Amino acid sequence: MTIKEALPAIRKEKGMTQEELAAKVYVTRQAVSRWETGETTPSIDMAKLLASVLDVPVMRLLDLPQEPACQCCGTPFSVPNMDKGTDADGTENPAFCKWCYDGGEFADATMDEVIEKSAPYLVQATGVSLDEAVSFMGALLPTLDRWKQ
Repeated sequence: MTIKEALPAIRKEKGMTQEELAAKVYVTRQAVSRWETGETTPSIDMAKLLASVLDVPVMRLLDLPQEPACQCCGTPFSVPNMDKGTDADGTENPAFCKWCYDGGEFADATMDEVIEKSAPYLVQATGVSLDEAVSFMGALLPTLDRWKQ
């Protein structure tokens, strides 16, 4: 579901008007309207604030492809050269990519290490700024199997 579909539905579920939501996230009612019509898209950081104000997971507001992805870094397996990782016995592990998990071991110990290594590739692939890539990954990674609490 796109943000222009999700945002008005969630806002209405919460019994809020565009004006009330706008006041809570420090924007104009027109900004909320533009997000809801798809004329503009809020930044990742604004999506995080909206999710917090609406008390929903940020991933509910982000339009992510519904395809298999690495459960460590979030990269879709449809990306060229995105092979799956391997367990210690050499068998393919369908949950993780080869860059994150190889031979039964994770390449990085912390989420911050994964973000630091992967964010520049996200910048290159999408053209977003490094700050936006880091912010996006900071929202995405906690939802993935490896990092879920």
